[in-house]
Amino acid sequence: MPRTAAPPALVSPLTRVADSDRRRTSASVILRSVLEHGPVARSTIARLTGLSPASVTDHCARLTGIGLLREAAAPRRSNGVGRPHVPVDLDDSRFVVGGVHVAVPYTTVSLLDLRGRVVARRELRHRGLEPSEVLARAADGLGALLGESPGCRPLSLGVAVGGWVDRDSGTVVEHPLLGWRDVPVREAMSAHTGLAVHVDGHARALVNAERLFGRARGSRSVLHLFVGNMVDAAFATHDEVHHGPRSQAGSIAHLPLAGGTQACDCGRVGCLQAELSERTLCRRAREAGVAYGVNPMHVVAAADAGNPVAAALLRERARMVGRAAGLLLDVLNPERVVVTEVGVLFRADCLAALRDEVGAARAAAVSPSSFPDSALAVAGGAVALDVLYRDPLALSAGVPPEPS
Repeated sequence: MPRTAAPPALVSPLTRVADSDRRRTSASVILRSVLEHGPVARSTIARLTGLSPASVTDHCARLTGIGLLREAAAPRRSNGVGRPHVPVDLDDSRFVVGGVHVAVPYTTVSLLDLRGRVVARRELRHRGLEPSEVLARAADGLGALLGESPGCRPLSLGVAVGGWVDRDSGTVVEHPLLGWRDVPVREAMSAHTGLAVHVDGHARALVNAERLFGRARGSRSVLHLFVGNMVDAAFATHDEVHHGPRSQAGSIAHLPLAGGTQACDCGRVGCLQAELSERTLCRRAREAGVAYGVNPMHVVAAADAGNPVAAALLRERARMVGRAAGLLLDVLNPERVVVTEVGVLFRADCLAALRDEVGAARAAAVSPSSFPDSALAVAGGAVALDVLYRDPLALSAGVPPEPS
């Protein structure tokens, strides 16, 4: 007896949801495969991903239709006969994402292409401004970058901020150094820009950048340790970044650091952020007479110019960062550890001091950021790109129109 299809009314909503999830997952896997291996033949994508050739062909057509993929210019033939295998690659010429990173002294606005490369960026000082003013200036700065970059069509906007950032609500819950509390960043930036806005903490943003575009690509687990004015961490395993309830994971400011001497506002001595903050580094440099102001790069410049005191300050800080990294390695045991800290980024002696403190058995697992000259510019955009690579077909509902 011939089988008949079930009437539409009998198809479970859960089945429809599962099918939708599978389509999103397949499209995401294919786009990531092209990012990592492109230009790449569809047959190779099928082999790498385990998807059927028909599914790969269908999804590549969809992704090409919305402007994320393109056929590479030069088709390849197998043994010089038969139909050419036309590889596909990312189309990084049509779209960009916007990025905003709010640090303590300034905001970085940027445009990134689909490979996570910085197309344009600008720094905006914001000391003394209210949160609403900081965000309005960031939106204006982003608009100026787009105006100076003809042909760049923004897909979405990512915002990265230190402190406690609730990704789901798009809110900065608390940033003590900025004095921000319950700031509705997503709502404000959406109103200013008209773009889809995604918000996350900067350590999580940078661990996403590392696993998508950096040295940690392909690692099964990655820890990112961010040491600036704010000190925080992020942990990703099996391609998922841990957020925890209300995205509070990664708050390590008050982790006690053995050998620390800096008093913390909490009343204790040697808390991680108080000890390693760039504010502390710059204060110690001023007290030693080797650099002035609050820019840690001035301390790096003094060390590069041969000042032994500046170099010693940076090495000691790197050694303490290594001690913090060792604590986190003990707890989480990640495959890779990425550190964003000025000394480690720009001086080999600081990286050596950090690795020495971590210990020879684990030193090879620790590396500096893949984005030494553009970490803050990359961070905001990486928030948006992570969302894009997880669900690229969401664009099909609303690809930005071509400029008139």
